[in-house]
Amino acid sequence: MTLPKGFGSSGAGGASSSDVEKMIGRRVENMTGMITISYIAAWLATFGGTAAGYFYYPWAYPTNSGHFAFIVLTIIEAIGYLFCVKVMEEGSKKNSNGIVAATLAATAVGTVLIVLFVGH
Repeated sequence: MTLPKGFGSSGAGGASSSDVEKMIGRRVENMTGMITISYIAAWLATFGGTAAGYFYYPWAYPTNSGHFAFIVLTIIEAIGYLFCVKVMEEGSKKNSNGIVAATLAATAVGTVLIVLFVGH
């Protein structure tokens, strides 16, 4: 791999991981926090979308249908979040199982509470 001027050693050889990191910025395995925040934002946006049906358009968007949509979309988002974090950390020594478990548990509890108490 030919490196841009200022990166790597002057001899013939490949790029080291620190050279690649300098060229592309942060490594993805350090972005667990950003992916977690994005997942929580997506979950809140999903609730916001279904809440519009609960509160503003109840005649067009029955509560049971809204709850079903919210639960299904939460499951899809949770699977996506889990895969994003696990694929991102593949091949590294990072281990974010605690953060992932706490985030998924919190959104699962939040989903159950929303379904039980919102819109009835």
